[in-house]
Parts: sequence; structure tokens; C-alpha cells
Amino acid sequence: MEKTSKYLLFIASILGLIAVGILAFGKGLSTTGPYVIAALVCLAIGGLGYPKIKQNAFTIWVFVALAVGMYFPQYFRQIGDFKFTSLIVPLIQLIMFTMGTEMSLKDFESVFKTPKAVVIGLVSHFTIMPLVGFSIAKGFGFPPEIAAGIILIGSVPSGVSSNVLAFIAKANLPLSITIATVSTLMAPIMTPFLMKILAGQFVEVDFVKMMLHVMEIIIVPVVLGLVINKLIRNMKWLQTIMPKISMFGILMMLVVIISAGRDNLLTIGPLLFVASMLHHSTGYLLGYWSGRLTGLDEATCRTISLEVGMQNGGLASGIALQMGKIATVGLASAISVPWMTISGSMLANWWRNRSEKLAS
Repeated sequence: MEKTSKYLLFIASILGLIAVGILAFGKGLSTTGPYVIAALVCLAIGGLGYPKIKQNAFTIWVFVALAVGMYFPQYFRQIGDFKFTSLIVPLIQLIMFTMGTEMSLKDFESVFKTPKAVVIGLVSHFTIMPLVGFSIAKGFGFPPEIAAGIILIGSVPSGVSSNVLAFIAKANLPLSITIATVSTLMAPIMTPFLMKILAGQFVEVDFVKMMLHVMEIIIVPVVLGLVINKLIRNMKWLQTIMPKISMFGILMMLVVIISAGRDNLLTIGPLLFVASMLHHSTGYLLGYWSGRLTGLDEATCRTISLEVGMQNGGLASGIALQMGKIATVGLASAISVPWMTISGSMLANWWRNRSEKLAS
């Protein structure tokens, strides 16, 4: 019965997407909102019965969040005196807390077992993406606050989803967790420092204020999560539910960010999307080759590629909010989160398929 329901939902998603095409051709894209969202939701749920689609389920939900924010921003901007952007920091803290609950001191063993790979990964992460972001910001000639946002997305630590993608890609998962964790703990110093020297010409950057804000967003909830993990490590239900809470937090945050910057996205969005594609794709490529050129094995190179190219877009949004520029500086992260999820998933699945073909 359940399999039949998923099959029917999958068929409904296909019919819905066909209806979207007909409506877009006849009445314009502005009329297609409910149909786009319904079709994508049906695809995300109905596709669970198909392994290839199931692997990309979260990516489809990202598209749902993107569509909701673009078509119905008025519902996620403000209700009375309450502004939805005030949810961004708590949502990031929730995501960081979930990351902490899945960590333990054993995650740092890779630092001592494979110090070369960890150092290369961290150095690559905090040099490639910031410098590529700065080059793109200057080369594309974006307005100052938009340019600062591109540099910001390149200056934050690794994204939480990089660990999941490392597992899918048959990469070095312990190393992925270690680089993501250490880069996150380094963020209170490295992110403000990089923003000060690279983005200071575009916007005013208060180093100390940004450092304290990053600590508030990241360090406090991660440490709390570590403590909870230590105290109740045997509770399997916690390990099951926390990743789902984290994914919901990412999607909700994306809806709020897209809604806040929707008007600016309509004007500068296409060019910013090209910049985001170039930024993260270059990160994957140079990250991979930073490992290759230093003699690291294939699995480790894949790990570094993902850790360099996948950024913590939520933290970038939180910093943009703290700067009071969520609708401008925060736009790059609003574009990057969907693109990172899509491109990272595609890359990880391609590597996985390649490994399976070589093994067969």
C-alpha cells in the first residue's frame, strides 16, 4: 500500500510539472507557484520509492524551500511586529547544536593519525574559497554589499552537509568530520580576519564584534551539543531525530533568507547564480587537486574537495543579519545553499557510481 502511494505521488509530480509548463507558457511563471510547490513535494515524497531519487531527496526539498520563498515571500517576512529574520540565528544555533550532538572527542583522532591531510584540508579551505570569492567579487563588478557577501560565503567554515556527502562519495568520512569540526572551531578568528582583509574595502567590518557573534552562533551550541552527546550517548532516538531537525532548520532558514532578499534576487539573481556556480565549482576542483598535488589518496582528495567547496551558508546568513544587511550581504548565501546542495550531491553521487563501476 505504501509503495503504491509513493508511486501515485511520483506520477502526480510528473503531471504537476507538465501543468506548470503549460501554465507558464499560457499565463506566465507568476501563476505557477502552487503547482510548482505541490509537484516538488510529491516528487520528494513519491521519489522515496526510487533509489536514485531518494539519494537526492534533500536537494528536492531545497527546491521546495526556494520555490516557497520566491513565490510567497510575504508570508515569511513579517507578522505584526515579528520579523522572520529574527529566526535565522536561533535556527543556525539549532543546526550547530545538532552537529555537536553527533560529535565526540574521537572525531579529533584524525588530527593525530593523518595530520598532513588535515592541515592541507584546512589551509586549502581558508585560502581557496576566500581568494576565489574576492576575485569573483572584483571581476563581476557587483555592488559593494553584494561583493562582500560573496567573500563572506568563501570565508566561513565547512558546511554540515559536507559530512553526509563525503559518506555518499565513498570519501574519508572521519577526515571530513575532523576538517569540518576544526574549521568550525577556527571560524571565530578566521572568518572575521578574512572579511577584514578581503571585504573591508566593500563594507565596514568590525573584527571583534564579528568574532564574538560567530562564537555565539557556533561555539556555544556546538559545545552544548558535545556535552549532551557525552551525557546521553546511548540514546539512539537522539541520533535518529537530530539530523532531521537539522535538515528542517536548514530548509526553514533558506525560506526566510530567500523571502527577505527576493526582490534583489529578481534583479541580480541570475548573475549572482553564475558567480556562485563558478565560486563553488572552482572550490571543488582546486580542493581536489590540492590533495592530488601533495600525494594524498583518492578518497582523501574527494574529502578535501567537498570540505573546500561546501560552506556554512547558515553562518554567512547569520553574520549578514548581524551586520544589518541580510537582504544584500546575505544574498550570496541564499544562492549558494541551493547550488551547493545540488552540485555537491551530483559530485558525490558521480564519485560513488565511479567507485562502484571500478569495483565491479
